[in-house]
Amino acid sequence: MSSVIKHFLNDPKLLLNAVGEGIYGFDLSGNAVFINPAAEKMTGWGADELLGKKIHQYHHHSHADGSEYPADECQIYKTMFDGETRYVKGEVFWRKDGSCFPVEYTSTPVYRDGQVIGAVAIFRDISQQEETEQALRDALMQVQSLSEQLKDENSYLLSEINQNWQGSGLVGQSHVFNRMIEQIKLVSTTDSTVLVLGENGTGKELVARNLHALSGRSKMPFVRVNCAAFSPSLLESELFGHEKGAFTGAHDKRKGRFELAHNGTLFLDEIGELPQEAQSKLLRVLQEQEFERVGGTKTISVNIRVIAATNRDLWQMVEEGVFRMDLYYRLNVFPIKVPPLRERKEDLPMLCANMINKLNVRLGKQIKGIAKKSLIKLESYDWPGNIRELQNILEREAILASGYTLHLSQPLHIDENVVIKGESAVRLDEVQKHHIIKVLEMSGWKISGAQGAAEKLGLNESTLRSKMKKLGILKKRDI
Repeated sequence: MSSVIKHFLNDPKLLLNAVGEGIYGFDLSGNAVFINPAAEKMTGWGADELLGKKIHQYHHHSHADGSEYPADECQIYKTMFDGETRYVKGEVFWRKDGSCFPVEYTSTPVYRDGQVIGAVAIFRDISQQEETEQALRDALMQVQSLSEQLKDENSYLLSEINQNWQGSGLVGQSHVFNRMIEQIKLVSTTDSTVLVLGENGTGKELVARNLHALSGRSKMPFVRVNCAAFSPSLLESELFGHEKGAFTGAHDKRKGRFELAHNGTLFLDEIGELPQEAQSKLLRVLQEQEFERVGGTKTISVNIRVIAATNRDLWQMVEEGVFRMDLYYRLNVFPIKVPPLRERKEDLPMLCANMINKLNVRLGKQIKGIAKKSLIKLESYDWPGNIRELQNILEREAILASGYTLHLSQPLHIDENVVIKGESAVRLDEVQKHHIIKVLEMSGWKISGAQGAAEKLGLNESTLRSKMKKLGILKKRDI
């Protein structure tokens, strides 16, 4: 045992005198029996002036407003009477020069043989802490003042956004959004397969990219495949690659997306559109992390993390026999649901601020916020196109904006747009339904592929399916 430790054990006061907090020791009569140097420095009262005296009348006699603080109400004395430890804030101690300072202190009873024989009060000066808190309140008041100065409307400032996720594009504070963020954080550090579920335009790819960015594979490739963008024959080549001469037009050997994503993340977007021929091969890769290129015989091993996304009900597709059950269970290890915008409208101020901030950079604008009336209008809309629709609307209005505040100049609701036919007004969705059915009939109810209805309408296949579902169009099996 070192000589320093022996000194401390032989004289515990050495430790008490060294600490930065003020320490008072009291007997049952409330008289001071111990005062450390930190207490002397903070109060200006020397130990020789207060030892053996009731300190309350020197440093604790009044409240901050100057009103009397009776000794029988003193929290330190109460500890000596009932033996309960107390933590106190919102009081002041008085200095010898008549000034006071805010304190927080702990009053703890001292026992001997099971009996209370006194108390110890440990306190600290929190003046600097209160000054910092006041400065923060003043800053918040200034932000509110700036908000009121924005043109003739109470606009939402761009600084009022979620700083932690702002750069990622995932912004919000609603319960459903925060629950999704917690799921992302939880699974991102693993290599588990994730199935991202959500309507078109909700930001499923953004979720996938953040999962990759937070993972241990973040420095490796993030490779995206749109399963709806290729015909069944081309999709297999895109996923697994091909050897030279494997098919007409295969003039060179080509690596597939699985090889490109080696040690990284492969994002299979619109997995519900994956042809059944490719589903079995995908299942094998997920199970064994091995595959062959089209036209090749060499087995290629990869180490990838798979994230899939869809706006379709995969289990319903399983029941309909168009999606493999074993593949469904292999993909559905950790599902994350991306909430539609209509379920998180309280996030609109943050989303708008984040998007306007980016639009300012891209368009060279200096928009500082969105008008309150316009925000109310956004909050009353159902957002069938979700985040993507919001982005398009804000970009359109940002282009038109000439001042510092963004106003909505055009209607949002489809209900506000009608097509006049003869003497009756026909809702736009009814016109859309009639037109889509007509194109489907012309295409022999073929949705995807060459000469399919999606191609003729200039729509993505999944978008057309979503519109058909929304408009109540009963679809026939794809040809």
